[in-house]
Amino acid sequence: MAAAEKKDDKNNVVAKLLGNNLTWSVVALIALIIICTIVDHQFLNLTWNDNTGGLAGPMITMLQESARYLMIATGMTLVISTAGIDLSVGSVMAVAGATAMQLLTNGANVWVAILVALAIGLVIGSINGVLVSILGLQPFITTLIMMLAGRGIAKVITSGENADASQVAGGEPLRWMANGFILGIPANFVIALVIVLVVGAVARKTAMGMMIESVGINQEASRMTGINPRKILFLVYAISGVLAAIAGLFATASVMRVDVVKTGQDLEMYAILAVVIGGTSLLGGKFSLAGSALGAVIIAMIRKTIITLGVDSAATPAFFAAVVIIICVMQAPKVHNLSAELKRKRALKDSQKAVAA
Repeated sequence: MAAAEKKDDKNNVVAKLLGNNLTWSVVALIALIIICTIVDHQFLNLTWNDNTGGLAGPMITMLQESARYLMIATGMTLVISTAGIDLSVGSVMAVAGATAMQLLTNGANVWVAILVALAIGLVIGSINGVLVSILGLQPFITTLIMMLAGRGIAKVITSGENADASQVAGGEPLRWMANGFILGIPANFVIALVIVLVVGAVARKTAMGMMIESVGINQEASRMTGINPRKILFLVYAISGVLAAIAGLFATASVMRVDVVKTGQDLEMYAILAVVIGGTSLLGGKFSLAGSALGAVIIAMIRKTIITLGVDSAATPAFFAAVVIIICVMQAPKVHNLSAELKRKRALKDSQKAVAA
């Protein structure tokens, strides 16, 4: 009897693991790493670089790139969980990067440049929040307009040119954020991870997370329970703007140069994909910051896989889409249910054979 109970407990644990989106995200990440390792036997090799004071290798490069995805995916998760969307994150990255680089080229203090860039991200996010929460505009249309306007704002800030602060003295703190190391690990990844953990702690250790999910499920019902949906909507878009600005600093500080056209280009799509891979529903409600963080790392890993496999640039979007579709299929509830049904039928047959014997 005890043996049967232990077997049932084990089966329950396995069923829970197989039904968890995080499990399949981890499986997908491991599969991508294995593929890259088969193609490039040196893929997992790590070496110490005395010049940078940190580890070097393909996996380290992937972690450095994933930092910007972690930021925008975290903000996008909070927005999507309220049944909204933020298509402006890529443009906010460009505006924040352009602001920082232009201020540095004009002789501003690096910390002033960083703070102003973050403030710009907060302002744009707040504008989105006001338009969505107070004026009641559709999030898709609101952030789409801001996505288009953001590029224009970045061009105005840099007078239509690509601001270059690589030769400016005093920009080392910003350059270190993107290229430095903390205990051998990329500084931008560590900073991004700490921010994700802080946002996660605030969301789950306070009532904020519950209120965000409540607004995403039903705004009217949440209002009747004493929650102010307008404040919550404003808050998530403001947070998304600040996190996108941090991602913009990561993206531009690596070379201390901003390309107002290419900086943050298409990254709003990557952020949405990371959230979907992480298991958060686009319809709003329950969200998983851990899942989105893992999804962000997977996005960076897919891009690294494309480079490792030498996929032609023309076929890159199709390859990227195919991998994402496979991961989403792995996480689909119907696939999980089919697996569970097959196991149930197998167990039933085994029991019938035991009875017949």
